[in-house]
Order: sequence, then C-alpha cells, then structure tokens
Amino acid sequence: MHASKRLWTWLAVICVLSFAVLGWVGTEIYVKAPPIPKQVVSTKGLLLFSEGQVDRGQQAWLSAGGQQLGSVWGHGSYVAPDWSADWLHREAVALRDVWAQRDFGKSFEQLSAPQQAQLTGLLKEEMRRNTYDAQTGTITVSPERAAAIEQVAQHYIGLFGDESSLNKLREQYAMTSGSLPDAADRQALAAFFFWSSWSAATDRPGEENLSYTSNWPHEPLIGNTPTAGTGIWSVASVILLIAAIAAMVLFHSTHGEESDPTPPKADPLFDLKATPSMKATKKYFFVVIGLILAQVAMGVITAHYSVEGTSFFGLPLGDILPFKISRTIHTQFAVLWIATAWLATGLYISPALSGHEPKFQKLGVDVLFWALIFIVVGSTVTGWLGSLQHAGTEFSFWIGNQGLEFTSMGRVWQILLFVGLMIWLFLMGRALMPALKRPSESRGLVAMVFLSATCIGLFYTTSLTWGSHTHYSMIEYWRWWLVHLWVEGFFEVFATAVIALLFSRLGLIRASTANTAIVLETIVFLFGGILGTLHHLYFTGTPTSVIALGAMFSALEVVPLTMMGVEGYRNYQRLKAAPWVQTYKWAILCFIAVGFWNTIGAGLLGFSINPPISLYYMQGLNLTASHGHAALFGVYGMLGIGLMLFCLRGMSERAAWADNLLKPAFWLLNIGLAMMVFMSLTPAGIYQAWASISRGMWYARSPEVVHSPLMETLVWLRVPGDIVFAAGTVFLMLFALRLLKGTSKAGQSIPVTQAFRA
Repeated sequence: MHASKRLWTWLAVICVLSFAVLGWVGTEIYVKAPPIPKQVVSTKGLLLFSEGQVDRGQQAWLSAGGQQLGSVWGHGSYVAPDWSADWLHREAVALRDVWAQRDFGKSFEQLSAPQQAQLTGLLKEEMRRNTYDAQTGTITVSPERAAAIEQVAQHYIGLFGDESSLNKLREQYAMTSGSLPDAADRQALAAFFFWSSWSAATDRPGEENLSYTSNWPHEPLIGNTPTAGTGIWSVASVILLIAAIAAMVLFHSTHGEESDPTPPKADPLFDLKATPSMKATKKYFFVVIGLILAQVAMGVITAHYSVEGTSFFGLPLGDILPFKISRTIHTQFAVLWIATAWLATGLYISPALSGHEPKFQKLGVDVLFWALIFIVVGSTVTGWLGSLQHAGTEFSFWIGNQGLEFTSMGRVWQILLFVGLMIWLFLMGRALMPALKRPSESRGLVAMVFLSATCIGLFYTTSLTWGSHTHYSMIEYWRWWLVHLWVEGFFEVFATAVIALLFSRLGLIRASTANTAIVLETIVFLFGGILGTLHHLYFTGTPTSVIALGAMFSALEVVPLTMMGVEGYRNYQRLKAAPWVQTYKWAILCFIAVGFWNTIGAGLLGFSINPPISLYYMQGLNLTASHGHAALFGVYGMLGIGLMLFCLRGMSERAAWADNLLKPAFWLLNIGLAMMVFMSLTPAGIYQAWASISRGMWYARSPEVVHSPLMETLVWLRVPGDIVFAAGTVFLMLFALRLLKGTSKAGQSIPVTQAFRA
C-alpha cells in the first residue's frame, strides 16, 4: 500500500513538472515565433504584400484544404508539395535567373561554373539576410528579389485559380481547378506561402546560418542544412535510449514479476448480467464497425488519387469527392471510431465494476449516442459541402473544415464534441463512484480508469485554444497537444487500465500486482510522452530548445515499447491458463497484436523518424505515413477492436458468437496492415528520404519524384495490402451482422465456458 502511494505521488510530480515545462515552451514559442510583417516592400518602394495579407492567406489556405492539400513546415498531406519548401526553391531559382539575365544576359544554366558560383554565393547572402524591421513591421527586399517574388506569386495565384496551363500540375497535386475562387484570397495565399518560406530561410536576429525553422527544409541552394544542435541532440537521444533500455532491462531482471494466480475453474464473468445501460452501448460498437468500413473506403480512394490525381480508375470522382475531402474523412474517421470504441467501453464497464446502475443511466447513454451520431454526420456533411462550394474562411473555421490534420471539424462541432465528452465523463463517474468509494484491491485500477477518463474529457479543450487568426506556430503547438497527448497519451493510459481491470476480474492477473504495475507503466509512459510531444514541433518556427527537449524525451517514449513484446508473450500464455479463457481468445489476441505494433510501428518506425536529424530530412514524407498507419491502427485501432470484442462478448447471445468470422478478420487486418506498411509506404518513404538528402525537400515532394515510375509502382503495390485489409473489415462486418441477428447456424459449436459449466 505504501509503495503504491509513493508511485501515485511520483506520477503527480512528473505530470505537474512535465506540463509546467511544456507550458513554458509554449510561452517561448509565442514570444520567439517568426514575426508576421505588416508589409513587404522593395528598396525602391514597390509594395509586394500589405498588412493583414499573411493572416488572410493562412485562412485562405486552410479553407482550401490546408493540411489535406500539401503541407507547410512539413505538416500535412504528401501528394501536393510542401508549400514552404516549394516556394523557397522556386524563389531561389527565379532570383538566380533574374541576376543572370541582368549581369550576363543569359539564363543561369547557360553560365560558366565561376559565374554560377558567384551568383550562388550572392543568393545565399540575399536569402538569409534578415531585413525585418520590428519597429515598422516591414520586410525589405531588393528589386531583383521583388521581381522573383512576383514571378513565384503569379504561379500560385494561377495554380489555386483556374489557369489552364497548370491543369496537368493540378492533377499531379490531386487539386481541383478554382480551389480559391476569390482573387484577393489567392493574392493573400501567396503572401502566406512567401512568409512561411521567408521564415524557413532567413536567419534569426543575432544568429548566423540559423533560420526561424532551424534551417528546415533542406535546401542546398541557400545553405539550408542541419544545424550542429540537430546532429548533437540526435546522437544524445540515441545514447539516452540505449542507456534507458539497459536500465529498464536491469530493473525487470532484478525485480522479478509476481507469477499469475491460479485461474478460476470457470469464467467469472459468465453470469454477469448486463444492465440496461450496458446493453445500450451495443449500438456504439456497430457504429464503430461502420466507421471502420467508411474509413477504409476513403483510404483506398485517397491512395489512388496519388496516381490519377482527380480520377478513380478513369471515373471523374474528384468532381464530387476530391482528394482533400476523402483524406479529411479518412483521417477524421480513424480518430472517431477509435475514440467511440473506447468511450463505449467506459460506459459498459462502469456499472459492471461498481455493481450499480444509476437512475436514468440508460437514457444518458442513448442521448449521448445520438449526439455523437449528429456530430459525426453533421461535421462530415458540412465539411464536405463547404469544401465543394468554397463557402469561405469563416464558414470553414466555424462549421466546415478547418483544414487541420486529425482535428479538421469546424469549431461549432468541436464545442459540441467537448460537451459530449463531459456528458460521457459524468455518466462514467456516477456509475463508478461506488467502486471508487468501496475499499478493494482493484480500487487503484478503477481510480486510474476514472482519472484517465477525466483527462480525456478535459484535454479536448486544447482543440478550442486557437482561433482563426492565431499564429501558425501556435496552432501547431496546440494541435499537437490534442493529437499527441489526447489520442496517443491519455487514451492509451485509459485503455491500458481497462485491460488490466478486465484481466484482474477474470482472475488472470492479481489485482494488487496490476495496481502497482499500471501506475508504474503510466509514470514511465508519461515521463517521456508529455514532453515527447515536442518532437512534432522541431521545425515549426520554434526555439532551438524544442529540439533539445523533444529529442531527449521522445527517445524515452520508445523505452517502454521495447518491453511490449514480453507483455504480448505473457498475454499469449494467459490464453492457455484455463479452457474457458478461449472464450476471449480474439480479444486477447488483439491485445497481443497491440504489443507487436507498439514495438514495430510506434517503436521501430517511430524512432526511425523521431531524432531531429532524421526528421529534418524525412518530415512530411511517406516514412511518416508508414509510422502513422502502423501506430494508429496497429496500436490504437487493435486496442479499440479488442475492447469492443470484450464488451460485445458480455452482452451477446453465446450461440451468435462466431469465432469462425473473427479469425479471418483478425489475421487479414494484421497481415493487410503489414503488407501496406512494408510493401508500399516504407519503401516509398526510403526513396523519398534519399531524394530529400541528395537534392532537398522540394525535390522529394516534387512531381518528378512523387509521380516517378518507381513511386507510382510502390503506390500500386499498396493494392494487395489494401485488398487483404479490406477483406478483414468485411469479415468484421459479417461478424457484427451475425450478432445483430442474434441467431446461429445449425450445428454451431457451443462456447467453451457453457460446455464447461454444464
């Protein structure tokens, strides 16, 4: 008991200190973020961009698709360019040519090597010199650079308009014509792209060869290469990782885990009678499966657009379902179905744990269900129609599609979702309260479930912290609070605590051991995980301290993942503990799969891109997508499916349970995911990384690479994995339909527990 109290104290201390540091970093980002100029002028007085245009351009880009249509500073989708890297390269090339014509009467490519070297030196000096005047809010450029800026601006104005000569390029970018119908928005968009590029190239005040984005993206033409700190902190993070893994192995070898208890002779949950509110959660899980099917369908369409652009096997699908919409739905539904599975699990287990069904609990569960349906359908439809009809920036921010990856729904829908989460927390809390008050061995586990649920509800408020005029660096700061801490942090703590509770109630692990283990695991996870959030922010206009902190703590995130294989093996052994455990076979196998994908997807693939030197070259490339798919579905998705099966097992007719459908569903989902990741996304990411290292980020994201024969072949190699994965979702759907009917085929085998009890 005293040891457990000490662990809870350490957990509180670590959380308070970690969030204090994370908050301090936020204030530093706010103070030191790239300044937004009031105007950009040439030394001859030519006004290029006026006050408010950068801000309006940011809003225009987000309303046109935002991070679903290319990326800025590396965050976003991968078919269209990273606009900051693309502008930077185009401006550098244009400026060289302006000088070449002025000084030699030739294009740059026609010059001799000494002449080219002379202009290249001038280019670096011109592009890196910081001419921002803080008193007047003015960026001043040379007349020649002004001409280059005007030339590049016209390219983007035409690209986001309907310039017919750019139709082929739009198709390669999976863009539709007229993405921004308003000419003033297109002019402002050019201002925003210029500013994002200027921030990436211009030295910070008082610094040399250090831009506001720590020299990201890689652009050899102007000397944008990794800083010394980027390399040093990467090496330090690897050393820390090795040392931390060694310490963890030593700890586990010297603190032998208590053996599992002798399991009961029969399933302790066999006679569990589902209360009305528990039964009411069943419809949540059917919606989960429906969202999985929709997400997979949108993923297939989105992947295909990277080959055909705006068509689907020749059909002009892009006219009604363009890439930016299909990808929005694909990423948004991934978060929504996983979250729905976990929320429903919380509502199901709360009365089961306490033995108490509060008054009107079923009504609350039903109301929350229809509220979630309204939010999912409403946010999807308004985002879709708003994008198709170019409804404007205000509509996009408040009701439509905000253009931000994984948190794209309009602000009104975010507020409603927050209200829904508060209702969920209230329903869970009132049902769990008797269990929290009653002294028992498992009270610590119940407390962890409720604490993590509280964090899930409250931390969604981070989605409400930015406004339509917030600085882009601060939007990214708060967005990753939501995506990393909410999805990757507290949801995982919640799921881990629920699994420990379920196993302890089944008598497969000791409650006292699980109590200590879950708090210790949470300490280890959050110690690296909270400040590990910063590895997403290395190059988003943040201070260099972010690289140091992010590198070290994101390395610590990997440490607990290295032991997931051991935990997976122990779960596999528990399958053999007693004949009745086979009743929960596929749920437990899902948890074993979580251990595998945590080690491979979150650990191996995650750490391959997390060190600053790796992410410098790989941010915004397909290795990020490889890690994302393996970690999001492999870890959080399989957790959600496993929890769903546990809950459905307790409120479904035993005769309707079809292991013969779950078996192919489980294996096809995991094999299909592995094929997708290792046959397509990872090789594509490695090829792009080579292109980024050898010639620059602009090149790795250019049509020359993205639509090269090799890359398009690798995209087509995703098809076999997609087919296998989709087949797994079909079997999952058939399993759900079987439960929905509540009938069984003649001759269906009787569950082991029922036969055993007989």
